[in-house]
Amino acid sequence: MEPDETDPEESHRYWADRSEEFSPSYYADIGQNEMSETLAAVLDHYVTRDAAILEVGCSSGRHLANLLAEGYQNLTGIDINDDSFDVMADHYPRLAETGTFHAGAIEDIVPEFPDDEFDVVYSVETLQHIPPENADVFEELARVSADLLITAENEGNSPQRGREGAEVSLVHDDFPLYHRNWKQEFSELGVAQLLCEPGKRDTVRVFRVL
Repeated sequence: MEPDETDPEESHRYWADRSEEFSPSYYADIGQNEMSETLAAVLDHYVTRDAAILEVGCSSGRHLANLLAEGYQNLTGIDINDDSFDVMADHYPRLAETGTFHAGAIEDIVPEFPDDEFDVVYSVETLQHIPPENADVFEELARVSADLLITAENEGNSPQRGREGAEVSLVHDDFPLYHRNWKQEFSELGVAQLLCEPGKRDTVRVFRVL
């Protein structure tokens, strides 16, 4: 029987063991990109350099490394793949030495943080893989953010930013991508959207926690 990648536990195992495309090494080899610059520009506008920042799904840390180079010092990351932090030590040793990192599923780790632990919580193409069964973690992300939530996720490619009503698609017939309108998701949790920038691949949304 083929594994069911839409099963939450199977999905966790899939990403924890990923070693080829979309693995920590894969993203480290790509390095910092336009999204890294976009995140830095958003933070430069809204917060100071001493802001406490959490990236969920940080992989080997390319976006956090860019923030470190921009002068942000209080950086935390979560990733389910243990290899992320070995790759980080090789590619971004300063980040590995100065940041705080947690290995595990965000659904397991984020609930352990106190309220308002971070000034900024952000994700890049990570929340789109959270199955509906684990959607309670979105409320946890709002709880631990004292100020900003930022999502850079694939919401679909149609003019309506969705897939003609489809809630999930399989990437390379391999793993699920859940198409959500993040304004709708987080507005129900008491946050206000400050900015929305649809791109060719991802939609960047900046929310303020009220």
